[in-house]
Amino acid sequence: MLTPVQSHQSLRWVMPISRTFFVTSTLFPLLTIALWLTPIANSDAQQSLELPSSSDSKLLIAQSSTPRLVATGTQVSINNRTLPAAWSQWQQPTKSGIATAMSDTGLMQLLGVELLNTKNVTKQSVQWFSPPTTSAFELDAWHRDGYRYLDITQLATKVGWQLQVHGNILRINTPAAKIQNIRQGKQAWGDRIVIDLNRPTFWQVTSQPVAAKPQSPSPSPANDDDQPPNQEWLITIDAATDQSLTQQFQPSLPEQLTSTPATNQTSVLQVETASNLTTIRLSVPAGLSPQLSTLPNPNRLVIDLRPDPMVERDIQWATGVRWRQQFVTLGNSRFPVVLLEINPQTTELSLKPISSVPNSLTGTAPIITTAQQLKAAAAINAGFFNRKNQLPLGAIRRDGQWLSGPILNRGAIAWNDSGKFKFGRLQLQETIITAAGQRLPVVTFNSGYVKSGIAHYTSTWGATYTPLIDDEIIVVVQNNQVTGQVPGGVAGETTIPIPPNGFLLTLRANPQIASLLPVGSIIRTENSTTPADFSNYPHILGGGPLLLQNRQIVLNAEAEGFSQAFSRQKASRSAIGTTTTGNLLIAAVHNRAGGAGPSLTEIAQIMQHLGCVDALNLDGGSSTSLYLGGQLLDRSPRTAARIHNGLGIFLQPRS
Repeated sequence: MLTPVQSHQSLRWVMPISRTFFVTSTLFPLLTIALWLTPIANSDAQQSLELPSSSDSKLLIAQSSTPRLVATGTQVSINNRTLPAAWSQWQQPTKSGIATAMSDTGLMQLLGVELLNTKNVTKQSVQWFSPPTTSAFELDAWHRDGYRYLDITQLATKVGWQLQVHGNILRINTPAAKIQNIRQGKQAWGDRIVIDLNRPTFWQVTSQPVAAKPQSPSPSPANDDDQPPNQEWLITIDAATDQSLTQQFQPSLPEQLTSTPATNQTSVLQVETASNLTTIRLSVPAGLSPQLSTLPNPNRLVIDLRPDPMVERDIQWATGVRWRQQFVTLGNSRFPVVLLEINPQTTELSLKPISSVPNSLTGTAPIITTAQQLKAAAAINAGFFNRKNQLPLGAIRRDGQWLSGPILNRGAIAWNDSGKFKFGRLQLQETIITAAGQRLPVVTFNSGYVKSGIAHYTSTWGATYTPLIDDEIIVVVQNNQVTGQVPGGVAGETTIPIPPNGFLLTLRANPQIASLLPVGSIIRTENSTTPADFSNYPHILGGGPLLLQNRQIVLNAEAEGFSQAFSRQKASRSAIGTTTTGNLLIAAVHNRAGGAGPSLTEIAQIMQHLGCVDALNLDGGSSTSLYLGGQLLDRSPRTAARIHNGLGIFLQPRS
């Protein structure tokens, strides 16, 4: 998992926050919270916008007049604080001067800009301290290397930002702002904090790790540990605050908000300031999160503490890629669903399984890292894996080549480059045929799942193989001829090279099979799948359990080898499905409003509610991660685990 820098951790509650502290402690998780928690309005009906939209701007997307890339980078300095975000500069073919653009997620992450609903892939209306329904700024949009860039040139001129490029860094400086007051109030759904500002300014929001409860030397009362700990949130604002105001919120004498009806706990407000940077610390009861919005005349930043903070969205992010956020109600529960709807018929799109480590099936990485390295526009985590040894536990097939075989008859999704999909419970039958005609079944292929019998490992696994259990016998095969037999010995100690022109057969718990594979003998392999038509698809990803087939819930976790505890668990979920229109949905669902995440039955019902005909559960819990254009949409990277494999969506013509 990504973790914050821990230096001077014990001093954070007694020292004024510094710019250095802010950069190190909030470098990665800023964006996701902003993506979730900033409100938007429907911009489709808006007629007048504050920024002019000339006909020339449409040429940014036209193939006949593509803008010329001048510079690009991955860091943005916000009033001398350097943070990660993609930016680019372009020479417009019909205009003088250079256009400066930032990734849309970067605008939300660092500047607090709100993205409005849109159906136009070439335009993005935004709000930034502007009236929520009467006016907005319209920015040109274009795509490159998995990012959607929004042209901020006119916006910067309009609101007084100064833009400069120094190497890899885009510097954005603004006039100094000041916090004039901090007000607290009560709404029907919970607490509200209003920050009064003398002018619009940048802001960011992020969650901090939940502190572990101190160990008590004596047993706690029975009801002492029923209440989960509060979550700390940081609201960072590019503005100075007078000492007279900050003294009202000292850590030693914290000002308390009214207790919320949802949890009957208290949210504590603290304020720290240094060098025109103010941080407001909130201690928020479990089940609540902040939702932020801005208002003009006078300029205000509004922080609402809600059990349902996710903001609903509907943004046509690219041709064939639609970003949606919506609540799904099941009985008395409201689930926040973050999803991407993909049109697989779009010729500019390609869908591929992605692995965290190149040239090996061993290893994990944050999905953000993998997606950015591969220049994927979007991605979601996919199959299960062993967290201890980082080996795959399910089907992965890419471009017609099996990378890892399925296990335990678990659910899988298959697809081709024409946008056709297949869902089902998948088995791979592989057989070794000896020179004498004996047929020896292979139980696993390039898998971390250990089972007695023959396991097959190719160079796709990696350059070498290390025994997973004691006393394996490794049969070395090159050019379909057995060239050696190696005793595996103690698990984890011996490394056996995998020949690039062959493979290894690992014999587990059946040493007598070795006599059927003598050195010098010729063997061959054959394989097939059940269902048979899975073999016709070049791409496959395993997960499980299968949720829907032909609109019906077909959930049977035990039949796919999942434990009863897994079946009963309520947790964050990733899922994938297809709709009646043939579109693909990839979805992430976390805690319901005021409660835990969905059960397997509930995620099946959610996918059904979203219009899926077929659907599959993917690895979930801390693995659940939905990526778009540089960041996670559904959670802070700080809370997302490293994953083994996923599905990548690429904005490029199919090869």
